[in-house]
Amino acid sequence: MKKLKEKILSAMTRTFDLPSEVTMQLPRITTIGSIHAYIENHQGLVVFSSNELLLKVHQGHVRIKGEDFVLKTMIEKDILLEGSITAITYEKS
Repeated sequence: MKKLKEKILSAMTRTFDLPSEVTMQLPRITTIGSIHAYIENHQGLVVFSSNELLLKVHQGHVRIKGEDFVLKTMIEKDILLEGSITAITYEKS
C-alpha cells in the first residue's frame, strides 16, 4: 500500500508540475560552496555538534559532517548551517 501511495504521489508531481520536495516530503538541501547549507523540510534535529549535524527527514536521516559548525538559523522546518562542510549523506531507514 505504501509503494502505491508513493507511485501516485510521484505521478501527480509529474502531471501537475509540483515540487517533489513538497508532495513527497523530501528535504531540499542548498549549499553555497562548502561553507553554508540550507536545509528545508526536515522533521527534527537529532544531533548537533561542532563537526556533525543529523536531521530526521521522511524515511531516514540527513547527516552533514565538517568542522566549526554554527547554526545560524533554525525555524520550524528550515536550518541554515555555517561551517566547513566535508560531506552530506542521506541515510534511509
